[in-house]
Amino acid sequence: MKVNGTPYRTIFETYDGAVEIIDQTRLPHEFVTLRLENMRDAERAIREMQVRGAPLIGVTGAYGVALSMRHHASDAALKASCDLLVKARPTAVNLKWAVERMRTLLSSMPEKERADAAWREAERIADDDVRINESIAQHGQKIIEDMHTRKGSAVNILTHCNAGWLATVDWGTALAPVYAAFDAGIPLHVWVDETRPRNQGASLTAWELAQHGVPHTVVVDNAGGHLMQNGHVDMVIVGADRVTATGDVCNKIGTYLKALAAADNGVPFFVAMPSPTLDVTMQDGVSEIPIEERNEDEVNYMSGLCDDGVIRRMRITPLKSSAANPAFDVTPARLVTGLITEQGLVAADAAAIREHIILERR
Repeated sequence: MKVNGTPYRTIFETYDGAVEIIDQTRLPHEFVTLRLENMRDAERAIREMQVRGAPLIGVTGAYGVALSMRHHASDAALKASCDLLVKARPTAVNLKWAVERMRTLLSSMPEKERADAAWREAERIADDDVRINESIAQHGQKIIEDMHTRKGSAVNILTHCNAGWLATVDWGTALAPVYAAFDAGIPLHVWVDETRPRNQGASLTAWELAQHGVPHTVVVDNAGGHLMQNGHVDMVIVGADRVTATGDVCNKIGTYLKALAAADNGVPFFVAMPSPTLDVTMQDGVSEIPIEERNEDEVNYMSGLCDDGVIRRMRITPLKSSAANPAFDVTPARLVTGLITEQGLVAADAAAIREHIILERR
């Protein structure tokens, strides 16, 4: 994707063996890249959400292992690095998937070979992410195109949080079909949930849609039901941080409410899901998926660009009020119209997931 006309990936290698990322905590008002030189830098970038989005977290974790092997390639260093990276954020399964893939590969080879092999594997995981998401774009474009054909006018799509190219290495998940359809000339418009408390929709999704020229409107999180009730939403497309083997979907807090509103109003609710986001070890999303509880300051404080051009942080809740901050919720499979995967549109049920994703992945 392009930023001000310049092609970028969200994470990329430098000429001298480091990694650079787009610091997403500085968007939308500042575009800044950040250099990661060691595993601790990668772990911090994941934990502090300088990178976020399940696929990108996974790739960053893989590069974190590779950076660690550049400095220390012993068995102890490999174990310590992998263990620390996996704990950086607990909900998105892509992080564990990528780090364990690195651990399995490297533990079977001599220490002297690990640095180069780790770097090649991290590159492969990054390139695979781009390929997978481009395939999701193609399959999702067909869904939007079919809706346009039936409707005969612009397709209105509601999305929650950020599942665009900023959440992946490139293309995105939920927004990949939007970009593909837009580039194919299909008229569309995106309703962008602000996604409190970190405002990834208002700050990130709106920013990248604007960079690409896609028509969009930012709405408060609770406007989605009203828009659906009044016929202003043709479909919902969201991303996912973890999907169970039975089709339950864990995504940014507030997704479940959108799914309920969509079901009540007969609006198709799609989840764009790369296969590494599938957790085959889990059956019941509500009882089994660990929900990350983040710092209450994310709820108590907001930052933004003030009229004098200065970015400031301010408290919006009473000093004596505490806040809870669950970062994710779980949408039961029964509310999901379909999973948009690199294999195509798959029903959100155990049999379809096993046939079209699990067996294919093997």
